Amino acid sequence: MKAATQILAARAGEITGEMEFCAQREGISVEVIRDEVATGRMVIPANRVHAAGALEPMCIGIASACKINANIGNSAVTSNVDEELQKLHTAVHFGADTVMDLSTGKDIDRIRREIIARSPVPIGTVPIYQMLEELGGNIEDMTAKHFLDMVEHQAKQGVDYMTIHCGVKLEHLHLSVNRVTGIVSRGGSLIAKWMMAHQKQNPLYDAFDDLCDIMRQYDVTWSLGDGLRPGSIADASDAAQFAELEVLGELTMRGRANGTQVMVEGPGHIPMHQIEMNIKKQIELCDGAPFYVLGPLVTDVAPGYDHITSAIGAAMAGWHGAAMLCYVTPKEHLGLPNEEDVKQGVIAYKISAHAADVARGRPGAQDRDDALSRARFAFDWNEQFRLSLDPETARRYHDETLPQDTFKSAHFCSMCGPKYCSMKITEDIRKMAEQNKLVEIR
Repeated sequence: MKAATQILAARAGEITGEMEFCAQREGISVEVIRDEVATGRMVIPANRVHAAGALEPMCIGIASACKINANIGNSAVTSNVDEELQKLHTAVHFGADTVMDLSTGKDIDRIRREIIARSPVPIGTVPIYQMLEELGGNIEDMTAKHFLDMVEHQAKQGVDYMTIHCGVKLEHLHLSVNRVTGIVSRGGSLIAKWMMAHQKQNPLYDAFDDLCDIMRQYDVTWSLGDGLRPGSIADASDAAQFAELEVLGELTMRGRANGTQVMVEGPGHIPMHQIEMNIKKQIELCDGAPFYVLGPLVTDVAPGYDHITSAIGAAMAGWHGAAMLCYVTPKEHLGLPNEEDVKQGVIAYKISAHAADVARGRPGAQDRDDALSRARFAFDWNEQFRLSLDPETARRYHDETLPQDTFKSAHFCSMCGPKYCSMKITEDIRKMAEQNKLVEIR
């Protein structure tokens, strides 16, 4: 097994196979990929175990397209291996760039093995979940060795990136006391409970260098967890959130110095007017490390529609510099997502990421929009369907009222009918102008 990680290879001027694959996917030079990885502004989550199997490498960073992550995984209440594999298929089919297995129920190892074996996209985890299950739910019994052993166990399975809450420190817990929603991160709350029970510093912070040794051996990418992230817009951008972010900036530099790839997780609830400030603050404090943002939800009043409220914030976050967006499904805050929820979350976030790429002026990002617009004006319905993010749904909506094949070439839809279609009227105007030798209408 080779010793170098992607970041160490890049610093040495080497171009790896993973870098070449990413360059081809992104449509940018492999030298740009290498240089961005070398600085730490880009990561390529590719555990060597997974890379030897089904993985198709991808990159996360401001120089590449904005990416999206989909969460799957069972709970103690519901779900099984087959359901999770179907969720994986659905997530990848509709465009998820990475998938996190957040299983907290039984049979976690088997589920993860099956997911990694079948996944062409990087797989992330939160190791503390499985460790807690093995401790019988008693976080107070955890030792640093328990956690290190679990991280190594999951690294051997092929996990590509891991969320680890090293940045929650004992001296910052009091800052969350007066919050409306307290500590909403599961991992963050568990570490906080451990620290309060033992009145000691976060053992994951203390063991950071030892964790780096494991991550470097398998080239597992850090996803530094935001354990004190706000769980409501009332708590957004508070002292607790930014105290932890400063620690994450410190750990970003230490992780890079230890030869590991690092990205940083971001808050899940931010009102619209604070999003740009949050992104810029993370870029500054974490030296441009890829920002992996959950949502963010811009309002808290829409349970059942949080994939929409969060997609608004996600588009803005991507526009201002977030490198990856973690999807939210309609079930957020309500229950374990099913396959349809996964689809809805992925589609909402593909829209957000694509809109962000267009807003950032990424070369070629608008080509698909322009092609679909041309097809729309030409009444080429089949081409419209083909270019859609979800062709099946676009076709189904059209066919609900005009299902016959003849209407696939009709110059109208059921919204306007043949007499009120503005595009058809525009066609007529252009023909009239041409016939009357008028100036060209643009």
